[in-house]
Amino acid sequence: MFLPRLVEALAGLALYQAKRWKAQFVHSTRRCSRTQHRLLQRILHQQEKTLFGQDYHFRSIRTPAQYRQQVPIHRYEDLEPRMSRVRQGDTRALLSNPRIHMFALTSGTTASRKYIPVTQQYLKDYRRGTNIWASGIFENHPKAFLKHILQLVSDWDECRTESNTPAGSVSGLTSHMQSNAVQNYYCLPACTGKVKDATSKLYLALRLGLMQPEIGMLASANPSTLIRLAQLMESQHEDIIRDIHDGTIREEAGISKSVRMALRPRLKAMPERAHELETIRRVHGVLTPEHAWRPIHTIGCWTGGSVGLYLKQFPHYYGNTPIRDLGLLASEGRMTIPLEEGTTGGVLDIRSHYFEFIPEGEIDSKRPITLTADEVEIGKNYYILPTTSYGLYRYNIFDVVRVTDFCHSTPVVEFLNKGSLFSNLTGEKLSEFQVVAAMKKVTNRWGRLPAAYTLAPYWNELSPGYSLFLEEQDVADVAPEMLATEFDQCLREQNIEYDTKRDSQRLGMMEICLLPKDTWSRWDAARLAKAGGSSEQYKRPCLINDVQFKSTMPVTRTVTGREAPSLAHSA
Repeated sequence: MFLPRLVEALAGLALYQAKRWKAQFVHSTRRCSRTQHRLLQRILHQQEKTLFGQDYHFRSIRTPAQYRQQVPIHRYEDLEPRMSRVRQGDTRALLSNPRIHMFALTSGTTASRKYIPVTQQYLKDYRRGTNIWASGIFENHPKAFLKHILQLVSDWDECRTESNTPAGSVSGLTSHMQSNAVQNYYCLPACTGKVKDATSKLYLALRLGLMQPEIGMLASANPSTLIRLAQLMESQHEDIIRDIHDGTIREEAGISKSVRMALRPRLKAMPERAHELETIRRVHGVLTPEHAWRPIHTIGCWTGGSVGLYLKQFPHYYGNTPIRDLGLLASEGRMTIPLEEGTTGGVLDIRSHYFEFIPEGEIDSKRPITLTADEVEIGKNYYILPTTSYGLYRYNIFDVVRVTDFCHSTPVVEFLNKGSLFSNLTGEKLSEFQVVAAMKKVTNRWGRLPAAYTLAPYWNELSPGYSLFLEEQDVADVAPEMLATEFDQCLREQNIEYDTKRDSQRLGMMEICLLPKDTWSRWDAARLAKAGGSSEQYKRPCLINDVQFKSTMPVTRTVTGREAPSLAHSA
């Protein structure tokens, strides 16, 4: 009796501290410029004796204007020679603090993988931001507090650098560093990050998670992962229920012996819970998260950008469970903290990083205009440039964000897309954001969302255009020709240049390329295996700027849409 009460008391203290951090953060949003200026000075002072700081004369910088003049905008490729020295153990090349817990590896879905040093300050800022985010959930949903959390994590020690420093997922490290008391509230212990196969990991999440009758929070960055989790619950409910009944993990699940051994203390035969799950499945005809856990108090995942469309499928599996966006969160650090539900926007984390913004139209300029956080405007799109305390200076992460609001004097921003995700055959400058927006309109009209899709250009000297790639089963109850026509029209609404080029026949009619069942799951697996990274972070691109893409796919048939009047003419 004493130990549970002690754990509850410690958890209560942690929540109290998180609420204090949130109050301090909200207070700082009233003084955005002042907070950012002080943070920049602190970072420059701490890093002035590094080789980077000496090269760019950090000691002489007094103002943001001087910082812009003396330090150029950097891509990761620009920093790689110095980062390579850091990986080899020469931390002074970029960092004043010689202690690096690990390197966070980016997901590798748009380029080769990047190594981001995880210092003590990185962890402090990461945890503070996460706790502020979580405290908002517990304020809105107090019954979720002290309930089990089902969070998918990846391996923090996936590989080693030249200096034998671990490299992998930050979520895995934070899980590994939790106290035993805290770990008891997590369905998945840190050792499950060692499971590489995505389906095996999801099976394990269900095997351990369904031991609990209710879930306080279900969390995974990519909502498509949660859709796959629910679909696996449907298709493999018999094996899962049998394992829960017997206290086992079936051999076919693909879980290594070492992970099985580590999980042994958590596994026990639960025939009553197994009977309850079987009864739920019999009553409803299928086992879904909405009924298997009563309730799931809240879900944490990304809700914006290309992945936001998956939320349309959530009610089928998760009912009306509240969802809170995780914020603009990457291996490079946390950029925003969502303070409310029902929005893709988050308040800029001005206490962790110093931020600058490049107006979207300036990105190709040799000397682009850069704005401070207090200079941006609502409704405009920008490339975001963080400066961190762990070696990233005026760093172009190539994320395009839109300012949606202000929290006092601090911008609220939402993620739109990776800036590299554009296609431009004849001057239309089509963005992934516009492709996603068009698909949203199509699904609103047709009432159905494809499980997966990607748009890619096709080349033909007379009339190049675009192909929408879908699996056959996704158009089983829709006429492909009509769908191509509808999608083309919605894309015209999103991009006036696309509409103009279509009207002048510089761009040909939209076509749909149909693929065999499970093509996308195999394509994703191959791409992830080649690039590296975790399946939880992976985002399938909704726009691929490659005119040869069609030749690489097993297209079973191609259907072209019908020409329709341009928007300008119809108006």
